[in-house]
Amino acid sequence: MKRIFLFVLTNIAVVVVLGIVASLLGVNRFLTANGLNLGALLGYALIMGFGGAIISLLISKPMAKWTSGVRVIDQPQNADEAWIVDTVRKLADKAGIGMPEVGIFEGDPNAFATGAFRDSALVAVSTGLLQNMTHEEIEAVIGHEVAHIANGDMVTMTLIQGVMNTFVVFLSRVVGYAVDSFLRKNDEESSGPGMGYYITTIVLDILLGFAAAIVVAWFSRQREFRADAGAAKLMGRKQPMINALARLGGVHTAELPKSVAAMGIAGGIGQLFSTHPPIEERIAALQNQA
Repeated sequence: MKRIFLFVLTNIAVVVVLGIVASLLGVNRFLTANGLNLGALLGYALIMGFGGAIISLLISKPMAKWTSGVRVIDQPQNADEAWIVDTVRKLADKAGIGMPEVGIFEGDPNAFATGAFRDSALVAVSTGLLQNMTHEEIEAVIGHEVAHIANGDMVTMTLIQGVMNTFVVFLSRVVGYAVDSFLRKNDEESSGPGMGYYITTIVLDILLGFAAAIVVAWFSRQREFRADAGAAKLMGRKQPMINALARLGGVHTAELPKSVAAMGIAGGIGQLFSTHPPIEERIAALQNQA
């Protein structure tokens, strides 16, 4: 419940701040008496599109600590914590990035990396991961997260999200203005945008937003494959990552197919919005890796 409340509150705050910035810069005045000012609209779209994505990136690390209940390991309290810190340090050195903060959170087997900068990121692992995996498998999972940082995936996904957001804001308002102008072409008395503009803009914001989410999710899935390969490279062999994925997915590596299509049949349309490929596809990609 706290995660949902925090998400809603953050988005409201971002919208309010961006609205104020757009008003101060005057770029929200793209509807004029002479028609649509495309330059002003593009500026507005860029601020709204990239602003939210960049703000989310900058606050990603503190938000992740809060929402996931991450306890940062400042001083290891036991042998497991000391091993985790040493493992992250070893893999970070191999990857050529600064030492990330290391944390632990309660939950099922999982791990994540976040942060706006590759030399001051955060790597966190769950208690479930520590309890259900071998050290070699945990190291592979940590390697996957370190590879995300080294590849600059947080920044890459932010830029992609910003581009898609800008596209949605810009196109929905251009089409909304065109629809409104067509519906009111014989109305010479009214001025300013009508209901056609507002309704079309809202509908297209939703529809194009879904389309943008599919594109962003596709890019995210490609970054997952790359991070898996990065973990195998950091480990010096791919089997630990394959074993870790198999344990996470509850499958047996010996029974996996040697090759899997890029888009699996199972999963239906929901797979289009998935940020992670199916475990079977990820293992198959590693197995087929030279």
